Amino acid sequence: KVITDKKLPFVKFGDNTKARVGDWVIAIGNPFGLGGSLSVGVISAINRDINSGPYDSYIQTDAAINKGNSGGPLFNLDGEVIGVNTAIISPTGGSVGIGFSIPADMVQIVITQLREYGETRRGWLGVRIQRITEDLAESLGLSKPKGALVSEIIPGGPADEAGMKQGDVILTFDGKEVAEMRDLPRIVAETPIDKAVRVKVQRRGKAVNLKVKVGRLEESDQITEAKPTSPKTQTKQPGLKLLGLTLEMLDAKTRARAGLDDDKDGVLIGEVDADSSASESGVKSGDIIVEVDQTSVAKPQDVEDLVNKAKKAGKKSILVLMQTPQGLRFVAIKI
Repeated sequence: KVITDKKLPFVKFGDNTKARVGDWVIAIGNPFGLGGSLSVGVISAINRDINSGPYDSYIQTDAAINKGNSGGPLFNLDGEVIGVNTAIISPTGGSVGIGFSIPADMVQIVITQLREYGETRRGWLGVRIQRITEDLAESLGLSKPKGALVSEIIPGGPADEAGMKQGDVILTFDGKEVAEMRDLPRIVAETPIDKAVRVKVQRRGKAVNLKVKVGRLEESDQITEAKPTSPKTQTKQPGLKLLGLTLEMLDAKTRARAGLDDDKDGVLIGEVDADSSASESGVKSGDIIVEVDQTSVAKPQDVEDLVNKAKKAGKKSILVLMQTPQGLRFVAIKI
Protein backbone atom coordinates (compact mmCIF):
# COMPACT_ATOMS: atom_id res chain seq x y z
CA LYS A 1 0.00 0.00 0.00
CA VAL A 2 1.32 3.44 -0.95
CA ILE A 3 0.90 6.02 1.84
CA THR A 4 0.84 9.63 0.63
CA ASP A 5 -0.96 12.93 1.21
CA LYS A 6 -1.41 13.40 -2.52
CA LYS A 7 -4.41 12.18 -4.45
CA LEU A 8 -3.01 9.56 -6.77
CA PRO A 9 -4.63 8.74 -10.10
CA PHE A 10 -5.81 5.15 -10.45
CA VAL A 11 -7.18 2.85 -13.08
CA LYS A 12 -10.54 1.10 -12.98
CA PHE A 13 -11.44 -2.52 -13.52
CA GLY A 14 -13.55 -3.33 -16.55
CA ASP A 15 -15.96 -6.17 -17.21
CA ASN A 16 -13.81 -8.93 -18.68
CA THR A 17 -16.91 -11.02 -19.42
CA LYS A 18 -17.76 -8.58 -22.22
CA ALA A 19 -14.36 -9.04 -23.88
CA ARG A 20 -14.40 -11.02 -27.11
CA VAL A 21 -11.81 -12.83 -29.17
CA GLY A 22 -10.29 -10.32 -31.58
CA ASP A 23 -10.67 -7.29 -29.28
CA TRP A 24 -7.60 -5.04 -29.08
CA VAL A 25 -5.75 -4.96 -25.74
CA ILE A 26 -2.74 -3.18 -24.24
CA ALA A 27 -0.23 -4.88 -21.92
CA ILE A 28 1.97 -2.80 -19.59
CA GLY A 29 4.83 -4.15 -17.50
CA ASN A 30 8.53 -4.12 -16.67
CA PRO A 31 10.06 -6.74 -19.01
CA PHE A 32 13.58 -7.87 -18.07
CA GLY A 33 13.77 -4.97 -15.58
CA LEU A 34 14.04 -2.38 -18.35
CA GLY A 35 11.30 -0.15 -16.97
CA GLY A 36 7.74 0.59 -17.96
CA SER A 37 6.93 -0.87 -21.38
CA LEU A 38 3.77 -1.08 -23.43
CA SER A 39 2.77 -3.64 -26.06
CA VAL A 40 -0.37 -4.02 -28.12
CA GLY A 41 -2.20 -7.08 -29.39
CA VAL A 42 -5.56 -8.80 -29.53
CA ILE A 43 -7.40 -11.31 -27.39
CA SER A 44 -6.58 -14.71 -28.85
CA ALA A 45 -8.84 -16.77 -26.56
CA ILE A 46 -10.88 -16.49 -23.39
CA ASN A 47 -11.42 -19.00 -20.57
CA ARG A 48 -8.14 -20.68 -21.55
CA ASP A 49 -6.99 -23.72 -19.54
CA ILE A 50 -3.18 -24.08 -19.48
CA ASN A 51 -3.12 -26.89 -16.88
CA SER A 52 -1.54 -24.69 -14.22
CA GLY A 53 -4.21 -25.50 -11.63
CA PRO A 54 -7.89 -26.31 -11.04
CA TYR A 55 -9.03 -22.70 -11.47
CA ASP A 56 -7.54 -21.95 -14.91
CA SER A 57 -9.63 -19.44 -16.86
CA TYR A 58 -7.09 -17.15 -18.51
CA ILE A 59 -7.40 -14.45 -21.14
CA GLN A 60 -4.93 -15.35 -23.89
CA THR A 61 -3.32 -12.52 -25.88
CA ASP A 62 -0.65 -12.09 -28.53
CA ALA A 63 0.48 -8.77 -27.00
CA ALA A 64 4.17 -9.15 -26.13
CA ILE A 65 4.53 -10.39 -22.54
CA ASN A 66 7.99 -11.28 -21.25
CA LYS A 67 9.72 -12.03 -17.95
CA GLY A 68 9.02 -9.10 -15.65
CA ASN A 69 5.58 -8.42 -17.06
CA SER A 70 3.85 -10.49 -14.37
CA GLY A 71 1.55 -8.32 -12.29
CA GLY A 72 1.16 -5.74 -15.03
CA PRO A 73 -2.31 -4.75 -16.25
CA LEU A 74 -4.03 -5.77 -19.46
CA PHE A 75 -6.21 -2.88 -20.67
CA ASN A 76 -9.07 -2.72 -23.12
CA LEU A 77 -9.31 0.29 -25.43
CA ASP A 78 -11.53 2.09 -22.91
CA GLY A 79 -8.59 2.21 -20.50
CA GLU A 80 -10.12 -0.37 -18.15
CA VAL A 81 -8.14 -3.21 -16.60
CA ILE A 82 -9.64 -6.50 -17.77
CA GLY A 83 -6.77 -8.72 -16.65
CA VAL A 84 -3.44 -9.04 -14.83
CA ASN A 85 -0.60 -10.49 -16.90
CA THR A 86 0.79 -13.62 -15.29
CA ALA A 87 2.27 -16.22 -17.65
CA ILE A 88 3.61 -17.06 -21.10
CA ILE A 89 4.23 -20.22 -23.07
CA SER A 90 7.51 -20.04 -24.95
CA PRO A 91 10.24 -22.44 -26.12
CA THR A 92 12.79 -19.60 -25.90
CA GLY A 93 11.81 -17.84 -22.68
CA GLY A 94 10.78 -14.72 -24.60
CA SER A 95 7.46 -13.68 -26.08
CA VAL A 96 6.22 -15.69 -29.04
CA GLY A 97 2.73 -14.22 -28.92
CA ILE A 98 1.21 -16.59 -26.36
CA GLY A 99 0.61 -14.74 -23.10
CA PHE A 100 -1.99 -15.13 -20.37
CA SER A 101 -3.78 -12.79 -17.98
CA ILE A 102 -5.89 -13.51 -14.91
CA PRO A 103 -9.40 -12.11 -15.60
CA ALA A 104 -10.34 -8.95 -13.70
CA ASP A 105 -13.35 -10.53 -11.98
CA MET A 106 -11.11 -13.19 -10.41
CA VAL A 107 -8.52 -10.55 -9.45
CA GLN A 108 -11.13 -8.47 -7.64
CA ILE A 109 -12.27 -11.46 -5.58
CA VAL A 110 -8.69 -12.12 -4.47
CA ILE A 111 -8.11 -8.43 -3.63
CA THR A 112 -11.28 -8.30 -1.53
CA GLN A 113 -10.26 -11.40 0.43
CA LEU A 114 -6.72 -10.12 1.01
CA ARG A 115 -8.10 -6.85 2.35
CA GLU A 116 -10.60 -8.57 4.63
CA TYR A 117 -8.71 -11.66 5.80
CA GLY A 118 -5.09 -11.16 4.77
CA GLU A 119 -5.29 -14.41 2.79
CA THR A 120 -7.32 -16.07 0.06
CA ARG A 121 -10.22 -18.28 1.13
CA ARG A 122 -11.79 -20.68 -1.32
CA GLY A 123 -15.10 -22.47 -1.18
CA TRP A 124 -15.23 -26.27 -0.93
CA LEU A 125 -17.90 -28.72 -2.07
CA GLY A 126 -16.37 -32.05 -1.08
CA VAL A 127 -16.62 -34.05 -4.30
CA ARG A 128 -14.37 -35.64 -6.87
CA ILE A 129 -15.58 -34.88 -10.38
CA GLN A 130 -14.75 -35.88 -13.93
CA ARG A 131 -15.30 -34.65 -17.46
CA ILE A 132 -18.33 -35.90 -19.38
CA THR A 133 -17.44 -37.35 -22.77
CA GLU A 134 -19.82 -38.08 -25.65
CA ASP A 135 -20.10 -41.72 -24.56
CA LEU A 136 -20.66 -40.81 -20.91
CA ALA A 137 -23.33 -38.29 -21.92
CA GLU A 138 -25.19 -40.97 -23.88
CA SER A 139 -24.99 -43.47 -21.02
CA LEU A 140 -26.23 -40.81 -18.56
CA GLY A 141 -29.15 -39.82 -20.76
CA LEU A 142 -27.80 -36.34 -21.51
CA SER A 143 -28.53 -34.73 -24.87
CA LYS A 144 -24.92 -33.51 -25.07
CA PRO A 145 -21.78 -33.45 -22.89
CA LYS A 146 -22.36 -30.86 -20.17
CA GLY A 147 -21.95 -30.44 -16.44
CA ALA A 148 -19.62 -32.21 -14.03
CA LEU A 149 -20.02 -35.89 -13.16
CA VAL A 150 -19.65 -36.71 -9.46
CA SER A 151 -17.47 -39.81 -9.17
CA GLU A 152 -16.89 -39.64 -5.42
CA ILE A 153 -18.42 -37.93 -2.37
CA ILE A 154 -16.17 -36.94 0.54
CA PRO A 155 -17.84 -38.24 3.75
CA GLY A 156 -18.98 -35.40 6.00
CA GLY A 157 -18.36 -32.75 3.34
CA PRO A 158 -20.88 -30.14 2.17
CA ALA A 159 -22.08 -32.26 -0.75
CA ASP A 160 -22.53 -35.32 1.47
CA GLU A 161 -24.54 -33.36 4.04
CA ALA A 162 -26.73 -31.90 1.27
CA GLY A 163 -27.63 -35.35 -0.06
CA MET A 164 -25.60 -35.31 -3.26
CA LYS A 165 -25.03 -38.78 -4.70
CA GLN A 166 -22.32 -40.53 -6.62
CA GLY A 167 -23.30 -40.43 -10.30
CA ASP A 168 -25.07 -37.06 -10.05
CA VAL A 169 -24.35 -34.61 -12.85
CA ILE A 170 -23.97 -31.06 -11.54
CA LEU A 171 -25.64 -28.70 -14.06
CA THR A 172 -25.85 -25.41 -12.16
CA PHE A 173 -24.26 -24.08 -8.97
CA ASP A 174 -25.60 -20.96 -7.26
CA GLY A 175 -27.44 -20.00 -10.44
CA LYS A 176 -24.33 -20.34 -12.60
CA GLU A 177 -24.29 -22.85 -15.45
CA VAL A 178 -21.66 -25.58 -15.29
CA ALA A 179 -21.03 -25.94 -19.02
CA GLU A 180 -18.12 -28.33 -18.50
CA MET A 181 -16.28 -30.00 -15.65
CA ARG A 182 -13.50 -27.44 -15.26
CA ASP A 183 -16.04 -24.64 -14.66
CA LEU A 184 -17.16 -26.11 -11.33
CA PRO A 185 -13.94 -25.81 -9.24
CA ARG A 186 -13.64 -22.12 -10.12
CA ILE A 187 -17.32 -21.38 -9.42
CA VAL A 188 -17.19 -23.17 -6.06
CA ALA A 189 -13.87 -21.56 -5.10
CA GLU A 190 -15.28 -18.08 -5.74
CA THR A 191 -18.44 -18.71 -3.69
CA PRO A 192 -18.43 -17.17 -0.18
CA ILE A 193 -17.79 -19.66 2.60
CA ASP A 194 -20.90 -20.74 4.58
CA LYS A 195 -23.21 -19.44 1.85
CA ALA A 196 -26.22 -21.69 1.22
CA VAL A 197 -26.56 -22.17 -2.52
CA ARG A 198 -28.94 -23.97 -4.86
CA VAL A 199 -27.41 -26.77 -6.88
CA LYS A 200 -29.22 -28.44 -9.76
CA VAL A 201 -28.18 -31.99 -10.59
CA GLN A 202 -29.40 -34.69 -12.92
CA ARG A 203 -29.88 -38.01 -11.13
CA ARG A 204 -30.92 -41.09 -13.07
CA GLY A 205 -32.41 -38.93 -15.80
CA LYS A 206 -34.38 -36.62 -13.48
CA ALA A 207 -33.63 -33.08 -12.31
CA VAL A 208 -33.00 -32.76 -8.56
CA ASN A 209 -32.52 -29.47 -6.68
CA LEU A 210 -30.25 -29.45 -3.63
CA LYS A 211 -29.33 -26.81 -1.07
CA VAL A 212 -25.63 -26.87 -0.20
CA LYS A 213 -23.78 -24.89 2.47
CA VAL A 214 -20.36 -24.15 0.99
CA GLY A 215 -17.41 -25.16 3.17
CA ARG A 216 -13.88 -23.78 3.29
CA LEU A 217 -11.13 -25.46 1.32
CA GLU A 218 -8.26 -26.52 3.58
CA GLU A 219 -5.00 -28.20 2.58
CA SER A 220 -6.22 -31.41 4.19
CA ASP A 221 -9.32 -31.32 2.01
CA GLN A 222 -7.33 -31.58 -1.22
CA ILE A 223 -8.02 -34.88 -2.97
CA THR A 224 -4.72 -36.40 -4.05
CA GLU A 225 -4.47 -39.17 -6.56
CA ALA A 226 -2.97 -42.43 -5.40
CA LYS A 227 0.05 -43.65 -7.28
CA PRO A 228 -0.83 -46.40 -9.77
CA THR A 229 0.18 -49.90 -8.79
CA SER A 230 0.63 -52.85 -11.08
CA PRO A 231 -1.61 -55.77 -10.16
CA LYS A 232 0.21 -58.98 -9.28
CA THR A 233 -0.34 -61.97 -11.50
CA GLN A 234 -2.43 -64.65 -9.83
CA THR A 235 -3.74 -67.99 -10.94
CA LYS A 236 -7.45 -67.60 -11.53
CA GLN A 237 -10.26 -69.79 -12.70
CA PRO A 238 -11.58 -68.81 -16.13
CA GLY A 239 -13.75 -65.73 -15.80
CA LEU A 240 -16.78 -64.49 -17.69
CA LYS A 241 -15.95 -62.88 -21.06
CA LEU A 242 -18.05 -59.78 -21.70
CA LEU A 243 -17.52 -56.55 -23.67
CA GLY A 244 -13.85 -57.37 -24.20
CA LEU A 245 -13.35 -57.95 -20.47
CA THR A 246 -12.63 -61.04 -18.42
CA LEU A 247 -14.70 -60.69 -15.24
CA GLU A 248 -13.73 -62.51 -12.06
CA MET A 249 -14.85 -62.76 -8.44
CA LEU A 250 -13.02 -60.64 -5.88
CA ASP A 251 -10.78 -62.20 -3.26
CA ALA A 252 -9.53 -60.65 -0.02
CA LYS A 253 -6.04 -59.86 -1.36
CA THR A 254 -7.36 -58.12 -4.46
CA ARG A 255 -9.84 -56.13 -2.39
CA ALA A 256 -7.10 -54.95 -0.02
CA ARG A 257 -4.69 -54.09 -2.83
CA ALA A 258 -7.32 -52.02 -4.63
CA GLY A 259 -8.30 -50.16 -1.47
CA LEU A 260 -11.95 -51.25 -1.75
CA ASP A 261 -13.90 -50.86 1.47
CA ASP A 262 -15.09 -54.05 3.15
CA ASP A 263 -18.71 -52.93 2.90
CA LYS A 264 -18.54 -52.57 -0.88
CA ASP A 265 -18.95 -55.34 -3.41
CA GLY A 266 -17.38 -55.46 -6.83
CA VAL A 267 -16.18 -57.53 -9.77
CA LEU A 268 -12.51 -57.86 -10.70
CA ILE A 269 -11.34 -57.23 -14.25
CA GLY A 270 -8.79 -59.93 -15.04
CA GLU A 271 -8.01 -59.11 -18.67
CA VAL A 272 -8.87 -56.36 -21.14
CA ASP A 273 -8.89 -56.89 -24.91
CA ALA A 274 -6.66 -54.29 -26.53
CA ASP A 275 -9.17 -53.48 -29.30
CA SER A 276 -12.21 -53.19 -27.02
CA SER A 277 -14.27 -50.12 -26.14
CA ALA A 278 -13.31 -50.67 -22.50
CA SER A 279 -9.62 -50.41 -23.38
CA GLU A 280 -10.26 -47.18 -25.29
CA SER A 281 -11.96 -45.82 -22.16
CA GLY A 282 -8.85 -46.52 -20.08
CA VAL A 283 -10.04 -49.66 -18.29
CA LYS A 284 -7.10 -51.79 -17.12
CA SER A 285 -6.51 -55.24 -15.71
CA GLY A 286 -6.85 -55.10 -11.93
CA ASP A 287 -9.56 -52.44 -11.95
CA ILE A 288 -12.74 -53.30 -10.07
CA ILE A 289 -16.29 -52.75 -11.33
CA VAL A 290 -18.33 -51.34 -8.43
CA GLU A 291 -21.51 -50.32 -10.27
CA VAL A 292 -23.07 -50.87 -13.68
CA ASP A 293 -25.75 -48.42 -14.81
CA GLN A 294 -25.72 -47.00 -11.24
CA THR A 295 -26.52 -50.42 -9.74
CA SER A 296 -24.12 -52.26 -7.40
CA VAL A 297 -22.63 -55.54 -8.60
CA ALA A 298 -21.13 -58.42 -6.60
CA LYS A 299 -20.45 -61.10 -9.21
CA PRO A 300 -19.78 -61.33 -12.96
CA GLN A 301 -23.33 -62.50 -13.65
CA ASP A 302 -24.67 -59.23 -12.17
CA VAL A 303 -22.68 -57.31 -14.77
CA GLU A 304 -23.93 -59.49 -17.62
CA ASP A 305 -27.56 -59.14 -16.50
CA LEU A 306 -27.34 -55.34 -16.37
CA VAL A 307 -25.61 -55.17 -19.76
CA ASN A 308 -28.33 -57.32 -21.32
CA LYS A 309 -30.99 -55.11 -19.72
CA ALA A 310 -29.34 -52.01 -21.18
CA LYS A 311 -29.19 -53.62 -24.63
CA LYS A 312 -32.91 -54.41 -24.49
CA ALA A 313 -33.55 -50.77 -23.56
CA GLY A 314 -31.78 -49.69 -26.74
CA LYS A 315 -28.74 -48.14 -25.08
CA LYS A 316 -25.56 -47.83 -27.14
CA SER A 317 -23.25 -47.58 -24.13
CA ILE A 318 -23.45 -48.30 -20.43
CA LEU A 319 -22.21 -46.35 -17.41
CA VAL A 320 -19.68 -48.23 -15.26
CA LEU A 321 -18.18 -47.08 -11.94
CA MET A 322 -14.62 -48.35 -11.50
CA GLN A 323 -12.35 -48.58 -8.47
CA THR A 324 -8.85 -47.84 -9.81
CA PRO A 325 -5.48 -47.13 -8.15
CA GLN A 326 -6.29 -43.42 -8.70
CA GLY A 327 -9.68 -43.66 -6.99
CA LEU A 328 -13.26 -44.04 -8.19
CA ARG A 329 -14.18 -42.93 -11.71
CA PHE A 330 -16.94 -43.48 -14.25
CA VAL A 331 -16.41 -44.83 -17.75
CA ALA A 332 -18.83 -45.44 -20.60
CA ILE A 333 -18.41 -48.75 -22.41
CA LYS A 334 -20.06 -49.35 -25.76
CA ILE A 335 -22.38 -52.34 -25.82
